[in-house]
Amino acid sequence: MARVGFLGLGSMGQAMAHRLLDAGHDVVVWNRSEAPRAELARAGATPVETPGEALAQDVSVSMLANDGAANAAPSTENLPATRVVHANMASVSPDMGEKLAARFAKAGHGYVASPVLGRPAVAAAGGLNILAGGSPSDISTLQPLFDAMGTKTWPMGEQARTANVVKIAVNYNIIHAIQALAESVAITTAEGVHPKDFVEVLTNTLFGGVVYSGYGALIAERDYTPQAFSLELGLKDLGLAESLAQSAGIELPSSAVLRKVFEKALADPDLVDKDWSALAEITLRHHES
Repeated sequence: MARVGFLGLGSMGQAMAHRLLDAGHDVVVWNRSEAPRAELARAGATPVETPGEALAQDVSVSMLANDGAANAAPSTENLPATRVVHANMASVSPDMGEKLAARFAKAGHGYVASPVLGRPAVAAAGGLNILAGGSPSDISTLQPLFDAMGTKTWPMGEQARTANVVKIAVNYNIIHAIQALAESVAITTAEGVHPKDFVEVLTNTLFGGVVYSGYGALIAERDYTPQAFSLELGLKDLGLAESLAQSAGIELPSSAVLRKVFEKALADPDLVDKDWSALAEITLRHHES
């Protein structure tokens, strides 16, 4: 079993680190705030005070919130002389993925962009899908960790940014699914159909799958707690999709509408701290008014 560094212990990071511990790995954990480190220590992890200490292991994983955090924490300045391999499993921009890959390569180390598909409950069950962009040898080195955290690893080629692009495109689809569910539920509810009945028809006929069934249930119940993914992070991912499209000269006609809905939800004190599926409330409330 490996000695693994783990940086970033939010709800996803905690679940993933627990999976590594349960698989028998020796996990060295760092987080900016102390409470999550203490919680993992009680489960058998070794807490450290600096990100460099976690990163200095032969293999390491990060699950940090955004580009700024990802850029700041994984410094290669104090890494050991022997080659290490790092998996960045967060949703960062393709440019940041490319930048971090170059930083590690320049220092003689390995980097795999490996963003994940799945919510914290899926992570806790080891059911993540992992998108891996990097050299086949580095992915192979990390595969025992990926196997502990996920059900399938999807190779996305040797360029780190490709995995990040795919993750952004997947989240862009999820945003559309949440909004489509909200609009469809509003239409059918106006005609007296119970939201749960409509979602059951939808998910048991043409729109099966975890996105429609999972978010459909939340929207039908209008229960958006606990927060598994924030509205703020959802808007961040929408912005990443918009930036990618702009760079490629692609028009995204629906993105402007989705951005306005996000902005309304984030400006609402009753919604701002809810799960990003609370985006649906903007449409549902408008229907009721």
